[in-house]
Order: sequence, then C-alpha cells, then structure tokens
Amino acid sequence: MSFCCGASMVGTKGTLKHYRTQVHNVPLLLCPVCHRVEVHYKVENEYEILAEYAHADGAQEIDFADFVSEDDESIFVNCVNDEREDPLDIVKRQIDSSLDLLTVAKHIGDEKWESELKRRLAFMSRRRERLQHR
Repeated sequence: MSFCCGASMVGTKGTLKHYRTQVHNVPLLLCPVCHRVEVHYKVENEYEILAEYAHADGAQEIDFADFVSEDDESIFVNCVNDEREDPLDIVKRQIDSSLDLLTVAKHIGDEKWESELKRRLAFMSRRRERLQHR
C-alpha cells in the first residue's frame, strides 16, 4: 500500500510523457488529495528502461502493455482503492482512514500531523459534497 498526504494512493493505468515519447497503459498510483502520480513500484524499473529505449529510438508513442505483461489484478492488490470504483466510495474510505490517523495523531500528541490531517479531511469533505451533488 502506498501513501501520500495521509491518504492511500489509488491504483490506475495511464499515460506518461518521457521527453517526447508518450507511454500508454502504465500502472500508476494516484493520490486523491494532491493528485501526485507515480509509476507503480512493481514496474518502475521496466518503465524506466522501456521509456529510455523508446525515446532513443525516436518513438512518439508506445504501449507499455505490449512490452511488459503484468497481471492487472495482482499489481493493484495492495491498493486500498482502484479507479474502477465509485469515486464517492473512494473518498468516503479515504475520509475514514484519515479519521483513524487523526485519532492516532491526537493520541501521540503530534500537532503538525494532526493539522495536516485536518487540512486533508477538509479537502476530502468538500470533494465528497461535490460528488454527492452530481
């Protein structure tokens, strides 16, 4: 499980640009709070090698899935959420997790962590409200 900003990252696939080459269907982890994106750690080395070779060959676009076979189910098994889930359910689970962490932060007296979690909870609460009004 990967974390960012006190939220668990969501498993997804997407396109990344490496210099002038677009690499499609790359397994990614996305933070639902700050929207940070990183290549899934299980395929990070393969992505770097493939992207470098494609760039050196002058390819404008490549499909990661054509070169690296990774079982979709097993790669995202450690993610709490995945992009195919309902966005409202994802946000609700993220709020629940953050509330649990807030309890821990209060218990150990970590005021900095507590204020960061409160800021993230406020952001996720606004997002939940927007999703409920759709």
